[in-house]
Amino acid sequence: MTRVYLGLGTNLGRRARNLSAARRRLRERGVRITRRSRVIETEPWGVKDQPRFLNQVVEGDWQGTPRQLLKITQDVEREGGRVRTRRWGPRVIDIDILLYGDERLKLRGLVVPHPRIAERPFVLESLSELGLKRDGRW
Repeated sequence: MTRVYLGLGTNLGRRARNLSAARRRLRERGVRITRRSRVIETEPWGVKDQPRFLNQVVEGDWQGTPRQLLKITQDVEREGGRVRTRRWGPRVIDIDILLYGDERLKLRGLVVPHPRIAERPFVLESLSELGLKRDGRW
């Protein structure tokens, strides 16, 4: 099992329900969610002219490869109603792989630790809430 941290975000539709449905779908596909941060409402990042986001970080255990986890997260996004239109635009659900154990990965379509962790205070706050301190892991 690998300890993973996933960032969840939503700014369209019934936002709290979107987060709940994403957590459920992740569990159904084998992510054993062990803890979750509180939900934080944030201003949009990147594209400013859109609704505010609800964000949360979940800690989980995963028994597959990073590529398999990426596929699962993308499937959950699609099933949740995500349609990729423009980068950093509005979305029903977004799931980022923030950390994958202690691994550092640079694969096509997947960089871990997530390259923008330090640019998003709500992610740092949520990781800290779950007991992770910025100690060089990312």
